[in-house]
Amino acid sequence: MQNAPLLKLFLIVFTTIGIGWILAVGQSVILPIVTAIILVYLLGMAVTQLRRLPLFRALPSVVLNILALVVFGAVVYALSVVISSTVRDMIDRAPGYQDNINTMLAQVEGMLGLPANSILDEIVAATAGVLDVREFLLAILGGATSIGASAFMVVLYTAFLFAEKGKFTSKIFAAFPDSDQARLVEATVADINRRIGEYLGIKTLVNIILATACWAVMVVLGTDFALFWAIAIGLANYIPYVGSWIGVVFPVALSAAQTGSLWQTFVLAALLTTAQILVGNYLEPRMIGRQLNLSPFVVIVALAVWSSLWGIAGAVLAVPMTSMLVIILSQYPATRPFTVMIADRIDDEAAAAG
Repeated sequence: MQNAPLLKLFLIVFTTIGIGWILAVGQSVILPIVTAIILVYLLGMAVTQLRRLPLFRALPSVVLNILALVVFGAVVYALSVVISSTVRDMIDRAPGYQDNINTMLAQVEGMLGLPANSILDEIVAATAGVLDVREFLLAILGGATSIGASAFMVVLYTAFLFAEKGKFTSKIFAAFPDSDQARLVEATVADINRRIGEYLGIKTLVNIILATACWAVMVVLGTDFALFWAIAIGLANYIPYVGSWIGVVFPVALSAAQTGSLWQTFVLAALLTTAQILVGNYLEPRMIGRQLNLSPFVVIVALAVWSSLWGIAGAVLAVPMTSMLVIILSQYPATRPFTVMIADRIDDEAAAAG
């Protein structure tokens, strides 16, 4: 029995490695299913909000569910149309962007008193001897067109899961004859539904506000593909801490390629950054509040782990999936100390442990 702690540690490490391997190898199958589960929470939150409106209050649940699914499918279709058309247009305009970049580099060289084409030569040398905007856009945006291949399966999974979610409670009591255990599972699922649903609902509203503000800025400044970049900024904002800033980089870079003007590029960068700061530092904390209780360090680690497994999709889903895991572990005495250690606030967790 002296080796029992060592054996337990070995089993934990082995199980963790095995789960990570399964998640990585089975990405093409598991990722659409996990995405659909997360979207079910978002649709459930949307139905709850619709029911509060006088116009929809009297409608049966099945009608509201169908309405939510139809709107969701229409949004996915519209996004796919915007993405595919934008990719084609960007590639068509790439030669003009190439010329504008060369002009802007010449302006920078003149401002710094450098020899002509010196910066261009350095960039070419650092990019394996080629600076081709068209190839760069193909590499960056090519992955966006592949989203449509899995989007259909995500919509299909979401529709079936959303249609069956009403039967889940009865299935819990049928699966767990012990009523106490069944109630524990039911309470855990209800807690996950409430926290994740509220987080995703409010986060989505915040992202829509941010995307709308950035779209208005880009339209006023005449930035190409303003709608596409606004959508990209809104989606990127699901990624904690770094996503919003990553979303700003690409439209700013496009503005430089589009206009060849350092001044206009600087103005766009300043306005988009201001929008990010106002939303990220003032609006979002007040709206999201205390829905999720995760340490910032844990969020960063979760972001690194899930993005290494599933790329950008993993980064977007990192916080909801980690929160679901923490809620489940907090229900059991053996794993509750772990949830206390990774929490941002210890008041709720400590009270639960007591």
